[in-house]
Amino acid sequence: MSGGFEAATGNGPPLPGAEAEQRSREVRAALEGLLQIRRVTGRQGGDPAARPAEWERRQPVRAVALVLEAAGQPPSALDASGARVATGYRVAQGERPGTAVVEWLGPPGSGAAQEEEAALGACAAALERFGWDALLYRGPRRHRFLEVEPVDPGA
Repeated sequence: MSGGFEAATGNGPPLPGAEAEQRSREVRAALEGLLQIRRVTGRQGGDPAARPAEWERRQPVRAVALVLEAAGQPPSALDASGARVATGYRVAQGERPGTAVVEWLGPPGSGAAQEEEAALGACAAALERFGWDALLYRGPRRHRFLEVEPVDPGA
């Protein structure tokens, strides 16, 4: 990878299978780095997994994607033409600042729509363990998605 580590948002190319072990190490290191940022910058002390740091609040797509990838959730992927080629999560910027949207997408005929409720439930559970509120909604054509925001720092 050129340019350093980037968490998989589900909008990029498929992750190379031959480099899975290397990618796993990079994800673990990035998550440990994120937790270290939380430890150093946390005002309340306590569990560093409990509340997102200011860095995460400013870049929720990257932070949410890292948590999902570290939790072992598979990212979706696009080929060079922009066609979806893998079933998994996709993280995008939410409508409100500081929020992200997580969808469960796959190629046509992949069955992603039938998996989305259970898969998004697993994504929500992973995010909640790391201080993110994830609310399940239904959008157009009954498509489910999560709206994700950091836990209120005053809570």
